[in-house]
Amino acid sequence: MIATFASMSKITVKVINESANPLPSYATAGSAGMDLMASMEAPVTLGPLERSLIPTGLFIELPEGYEAQVRPRSGLAAKFGLTVLNSPGTIDSDYRGEIKVILVNLSNQPQTIQSGERIAQMVISKVEQAAWEKVTTIAVTDRNQGGFGHTGR
Repeated sequence: MIATFASMSKITVKVINESANPLPSYATAGSAGMDLMASMEAPVTLGPLERSLIPTGLFIELPEGYEAQVRPRSGLAAKFGLTVLNSPGTIDSDYRGEIKVILVNLSNQPQTIQSGERIAQMVISKVEQAAWEKVTTIAVTDRNQGGFGHTGR
């Protein structure tokens, strides 16, 4: 059976593109993320364990009730040790500044980022806001307070 994704819902996101790069797009019909590209006047070289805020030239207006998550690209992480430091980074629906990516070099070699290079991916997701209900007890479960390796893994 071949899967079809025609039923995937789509929203419209307003975007200003001040870079020379094309707009982010989905590589395949089933892609969850769109690649973000660096937009810089000059290459940036990151030494081992060094980090830098890399601009994209993109400014977005997300509809209320949505967020954009900035995540690492698996190829950059696996091949070069470059990853997104605050992963996933959250872009709130009321943020209007430039999208920038905090890249960190976890390799032992300097890594250079060129303008136009795909540096991260962005996933658009629905979000819910919570309303707190202050109580004095909460339900007990089988797991209860077990965490951080309590299942033996």
